[in-house]
Amino acid sequence: MRLWVLLGVLLLLLQGALPHVIGQPAKSKRPKEPGENKIRPVNKKVKPKNAKMKERESVDSSLKSQSILTQVMDKGHFQKLAATISLAAGQSIELRCKGSNVTWSYPSYLDTFKDSRLSIKQLDRHSLLILANSTAADTGEYSCWLQLCNGNKCRKDETKTGSTYIFFTDKEELFVPTPSYFEIVYLNPDKPAVIPCRVTTPSAKVTLHREFPAEEIETDGTDIFYDAKKGFVFQHPTSDHKGIVYCKAESQGAPQISIKYHLLYVEVPKGPPSTTIAVSSGGAGVRVVCTVLGEPDVDVSFRWQYPGQESGRPVIIQNFWRLINRGIGHTTRISKSVLLVEDFEDTDGGNYVCIAQNLQGETTVATKVELK
Repeated sequence: MRLWVLLGVLLLLLQGALPHVIGQPAKSKRPKEPGENKIRPVNKKVKPKNAKMKERESVDSSLKSQSILTQVMDKGHFQKLAATISLAAGQSIELRCKGSNVTWSYPSYLDTFKDSRLSIKQLDRHSLLILANSTAADTGEYSCWLQLCNGNKCRKDETKTGSTYIFFTDKEELFVPTPSYFEIVYLNPDKPAVIPCRVTTPSAKVTLHREFPAEEIETDGTDIFYDAKKGFVFQHPTSDHKGIVYCKAESQGAPQISIKYHLLYVEVPKGPPSTTIAVSSGGAGVRVVCTVLGEPDVDVSFRWQYPGQESGRPVIIQNFWRLINRGIGHTTRISKSVLLVEDFEDTDGGNYVCIAQNLQGETTVATKVELK
């Protein structure tokens, strides 16, 4: 009897140990909760990708804007252009601008003198600007942009542009040559003034000098500073700056002197032309004079209305202008239009109207002229 009891105990012990031997869990199974087998989120810091994407997009857009203008190196080889580049005078350069309708901008004197060294070719997908046998005078900004047209109306595509400033270095010509030996620079109290003594070598040391009294004009880097692509900039001109000045440049050799610049101080209110009209007679003729006082560098145009105009009454109209000094160091431009009626008759009597116009607007003045 005892033997059977011992055998029963041994069997029970073996049943408890058997699951451990074959690799099954000893604990009893429990029902799984919903979602227990799903991967649970881990609290891990992840860098946002949006910022990088936006940054990459902005970089890509700027590259696209810059890549519209390239330099042709060899056939099939192009080089992106930096904001400024330097080339030795005498070299030829070929610029390529992407687009089927491209407009170019370059130093204006190349147009003024219709220089045959410059040629532009518009092809199907790009435009070429070719400048042969460059000179120091070719130094300046070269830019292009795509034109968006709707019928006859076109506008500049601001997203498809490219530009570079090219220095054509010449040790014999440190200053960019100009067609004149003397220039007038107007000093307006409400806007910066530029003395355009640009250099062909960006590393040249440039100073500004007054002719009388002979002295160097100090630059502080703020109110007066030098920009190789513009010249000396006066941020806040005053009447103390007027006079005759010149620039001096040095670069690995003897210093060179620029042309002279006459600085004239201007103080005229901005706006439509300040206009007057007057009549004078001499012999059998009558002169009607329309006079405008304004800024020295602002052009004025004139239009007339007079009796007999529709019927074709012949008159003589002359326009001219000159600079005059008003006060100490102040310069004004006086513009005149003279209408002359020869052999004045009764039918010529009536209102004579002068319309003067500038960029700010127009002014109309009139006077009545009768035969006495």
